[in-house]
Amino acid sequence: MSEVSTRDRLLTAALRLFSMHSFAGTSLQMIADNLGVTKAAIYHHFRTRDEILTAVVQPGLQELREVIARAEAQRSPHARIDTLLTGFVDITVRHRALIGIMGTDPGVAHALSTHPDIVELFGRPLEILSSHEPSPAGEINASLVLSGIACTASSPLLTHIDDETLREHLLSSSRRLLGLRNRHHPAPAGR
Repeated sequence: MSEVSTRDRLLTAALRLFSMHSFAGTSLQMIADNLGVTKAAIYHHFRTRDEILTAVVQPGLQELREVIARAEAQRSPHARIDTLLTGFVDITVRHRALIGIMGTDPGVAHALSTHPDIVELFGRPLEILSSHEPSPAGEINASLVLSGIACTASSPLLTHIDDETLREHLLSSSRRLLGLRNRHHPAPAGR
């Protein structure tokens, strides 16, 4: 088994176990047992559970960085907001399980809060979405939209809804909450 595939399997198993047992409730031994490897094999890739969590969230964080960069490159405030909103919905729908643990597991929230770069990154979408209405109401609406997207996409009650339908309704509802006109165009393929 190659290094990359073993590491990927480890991260997939860790996310699944974090979702089932919580971050605090998942040990390195549990991950090893789930994969059918020794704890030493886990240590070959990661020294701590926090390192595993950081690696689990990195793909989603990198996608968020890219969406923020695309949004900040837009000329008009409306285009920045729409680019950020569309990208955030896409990321959230694509990473439903990850968003679920990030939004509901206090251990995950605490572990990520020890990374200043991640804390700063999480604040950027709120800044961009509230920029068109710089007031407490604008910040509250932006926060409501971001948390609503994350909670809705990761809800176990909505797993029967396909990704495209979920994406369409999240965007439409979020645009209404922010007072933006809904756009009617096909969704981007793949991302």
